[in-house]
Amino acid sequence: MDASARKSRRRGLGAFIVAGLVVVGLVAAFFFVDGGLRSYAEGQIEQEIASNLPDTVTGDVAVSIGGLSVIAQYLGGSFDRVALESGTLTVDGVPASVHVVATDVPLDQSQPVGDVRGIIDLEPDALNTLLSQVLPSNVPDAGVELGKDEISYSGSLAVVGFPIGYRASATPSVDADALLLTPSGASVTSGGGSINAGNLLSRVLGEEPLRICVAQYLPEGVTLAGVNVTADRARLTLQSSSLTLSRQSLTTLGSCTAG
Repeated sequence: MDASARKSRRRGLGAFIVAGLVVVGLVAAFFFVDGGLRSYAEGQIEQEIASNLPDTVTGDVAVSIGGLSVIAQYLGGSFDRVALESGTLTVDGVPASVHVVATDVPLDQSQPVGDVRGIIDLEPDALNTLLSQVLPSNVPDAGVELGKDEISYSGSLAVVGFPIGYRASATPSVDADALLLTPSGASVTSGGGSINAGNLLSRVLGEEPLRICVAQYLPEGVTLAGVNVTADRARLTLQSSSLTLSRQSLTTLGSCTAG
């Protein structure tokens, strides 16, 4: 191979390498810009949510946007997946840990989000606050304990002028708008032991499930899908296919039907 051919080949190889480096640089620049836009978009959504929360809600919400390219998602008019997280959200005085995942989230806030799935974790103190709203007035100061798929509450009540300690257990379930506590056992605690007093406590606490309205804390259109209880927390699962991210939608809370 003569010198001119070798020189031409080196020029071709050099051009190929330069072109490759340019492509790599452009790809890196794209992802750098895309990452910057992702952070910017997450911050904008966080601000939008903070400004549109109902007055009864306090706390910070962290946002993360999923999917490969925010630029492509933005040009397509919707985000593939948006996750919302808050470990310190308080709703009307009730503390909760919240995690929500929304898919097919439109940039147009007047359009509904494709699908919303979420969980709310409530600790015993939060359940105490909710329970105090539904227990009869003659059953004051109940204290909540959690167990495997069970919620129990205990306290004291006056019977024929005498204070009697009680402990009642319930099985949790949900309908679309409320947490239901169906009585599953009861006892009166006094002195050194406990005696079975199911009939007595059923007359005081009732035999129908206690309904704790949850819809009044959630945007209208968000419904309950399930409940799971462990010794540490009660986890409510949520769902919606009609929620929009407009201020009107986020600040219009639901209501409960009569039980």
